Amino acid sequence: MQHRPAVFAALLGLTRAASDIGDFWVQDDFCARVKGASDDHPVTYEDPGTKEKTTHGTADGRMACLHHCLTYTATQAIVAGAGARALGIRVHPAAAAAALALSFGTHYAADRRVPGKGLLEKLATKTGKSNFYKLADFGMNGAFHLDFLCTKQRRGVAHGTIPSASATAWEAFTRPKP
Repeated sequence: MQHRPAVFAALLGLTRAASDIGDFWVQDDFCARVKGASDDHPVTYEDPGTKEKTTHGTADGRMACLHHCLTYTATQAIVAGAGARALGIRVHPAAAAAALALSFGTHYAADRRVPGKGLLEKLATKTGKSNFYKLADFGMNGAFHLDFLCTKQRRGVAHGTIPSASATAWEAFTRPKP
């Protein structure tokens, strides 16, 4: 018999680690820069290899965000599937598909940051966080942090540190047994 809290913690840790890999290692520069482009707010992208500049609008922004979210979700599926298999955890295919679909949808909504039209910006405005959303400090803005909180399920602890759930789960699995 599998203990549900342990299975949940293991799968949470695996998907959290996978989401960082998908967001920071798998996502390419083009998707990262163009995924928020719109016809009203086009993005000019300079190819790092050729130095060629291209301008992108709504269609390219949607495709870049779609591509990123597909690779992000595929990374989660691969890591969680391989990890679950290695740990001997059985996951119902329908439950896995539903969880990955939810992850895909929420990640797309958070990452498609079209100025004035994005879901995350609208949510920030409705909850009184529009100034924080627009905040820019230390190279990151409030939109990044709200995205981070929405898609990474982070929680703050003492001294302002924000450890990931995957790190917490990893510590639980690797801590020496008394």
